[in-house]
Amino acid sequence: MLKLEKWVEPFVWEVPVGAGDVEAMPLRARLAEGWRSTREIMGKVWPYIVGGIAAGAFIHGFVPGDLVMRWAGPGNPFAVPVAVLLGVPLYANVAGVLPITEALAGKGMPLGTVLAFTMAVTALSAPEMIILRNVLRPQLLAVFIAVMTAGIIAVGYLFNVVL
Repeated sequence: MLKLEKWVEPFVWEVPVGAGDVEAMPLRARLAEGWRSTREIMGKVWPYIVGGIAAGAFIHGFVPGDLVMRWAGPGNPFAVPVAVLLGVPLYANVAGVLPITEALAGKGMPLGTVLAFTMAVTALSAPEMIILRNVLRPQLLAVFIAVMTAGIIAVGYLFNVVL
């Protein structure tokens, strides 16, 4: 709708659609490929899950509740943007960040602020931007960051009002 296709790296348009059609594979080969993919994904994800659990345990046990409430509590009108800014330098997938979000919610952070933090960690992290930069030109990456940031902040405030 915004006609931003010109800011996608050219090689992306050259990738053949439908390459590696799974439907043509026999069942045994599909099962083997599924098992291989599962092992590959778990091999990449498990360190983030363990790291998220460790960070969540640290926040839950050692971060004072009044510190969380001062920076991201219900009394701070800038809690949602602060949570988004705190989430950007982190990198985790959703499974890895859930223990952290549970600990923050347990410390009294409003759920909309927790949601904004979680979305920022998974969608706006620096490593995620590096990955996206491989297929998007800087102009489109800037549009992506601006739209995602505005949307995440809006959703955070909306959930804080509703919940």
